[in-house]
Amino acid sequence: MWTGNAWRSALFGVPRGRRAQSALAQLRGILEGELEGIRGAGTWKSERVITSRQGPHIHVDGVSGGILNFCANNYLGLSSHPKVIQAGLQALEEFGAGLSSVRFICGTQSIHKNLEAKIARFHQREDAILYPSCFDANAGLFEALLTPEDAVLSDELNHASIIDGIRLCKAHKYRYRHLDMADLEAKLQEAQKHRLRLVATDGAFSMDGDIAPLQEICHLASRYGALVFVDECHATGFLGPTGRGTDELLGVMDQVTIINSTLGKALGGASGGYTTGPGPLVSLLRQRARPYLFSNSLPPAVVGCASKALDLLMESNTIVQSMAAKTQRFRSKMEAAGFTISGASHPICPVMLGDARLASRMADDMLKRGKCAGTRELVMGPERRERETHRL
Repeated sequence: MWTGNAWRSALFGVPRGRRAQSALAQLRGILEGELEGIRGAGTWKSERVITSRQGPHIHVDGVSGGILNFCANNYLGLSSHPKVIQAGLQALEEFGAGLSSVRFICGTQSIHKNLEAKIARFHQREDAILYPSCFDANAGLFEALLTPEDAVLSDELNHASIIDGIRLCKAHKYRYRHLDMADLEAKLQEAQKHRLRLVATDGAFSMDGDIAPLQEICHLASRYGALVFVDECHATGFLGPTGRGTDELLGVMDQVTIINSTLGKALGGASGGYTTGPGPLVSLLRQRARPYLFSNSLPPAVVGCASKALDLLMESNTIVQSMAAKTQRFRSKMEAAGFTISGASHPICPVMLGDARLASRMADDMLKRGKCAGTRELVMGPERRERETHRL
């Protein structure tokens, strides 16, 4: 009589433990090949460990002395603002470290509702809904809103989170050339057969620092009966006269239907994202958006920090105006030094070197000289090529 193990040995030739080891060895070989390909392409991403709080001057593990930081998205310096930190501490003391729950079970506190109302008021919209990140907001929106009867038209260089969010929905998908309004119009004409048509774009594109032509987009959307969605992660808090974003900057606040943005950049720099727009849409997202329904609530300290950051912006536009002056100074000085700076009038100032390996070496050399820059700031090539391979 053969035992079970004997049968397995006879059937498969190799004991189960050895087969598992063989499968693991195969996996390691595949993974090492992939990693070596990344290194060979010069697009390896190394993490620098900061040993201080975030700010314009930081301390980095393994580097003596202070470092001048060029590569954070802490646009307004609010991540280390004393009033923002104090608000976070107060929220931590009053509401605890976390909710241990999702929002619809027992994870909604008064500070969450207050922040959502404040966000809606800041953007002059009807309502807002919080997420753990703007990546989650983008992941939750399209699937909940759009059906196979609808269509979404996306700029080809939209952020990866928008692309991933659109992939999750069952709507018909159109991709128009970057900032190309003639191509967008052609796609809108083609999409007229669908029930809803949603144009999706970054407000300010994180790789290039260029700004979407929202006036033209909104004009085309109106002409062809479409809605407009804008991701404002690289605009909220510092673009426009009062920091409301690209729709304020370009005078189309009343024409953009839906805004997604983040609390993790200009608004305190911690974490969190949100959708703001029509009240019924926000209500639908509370019922159907999977990242909202199945993710823990934002920690109270994060909510407190973001709320205070918004207070500071709504009290005065001094911080916003100082950001514009600093941006212009940096761009003009770098161009005078002979560098090519992409984009225009945005704090994202890509220094165009044109080669991934050169960018990596320059970033390392800058670190040795007490300046910290990421390869995103030094060259757009590798990330753009990587993004081009993950289109809709």
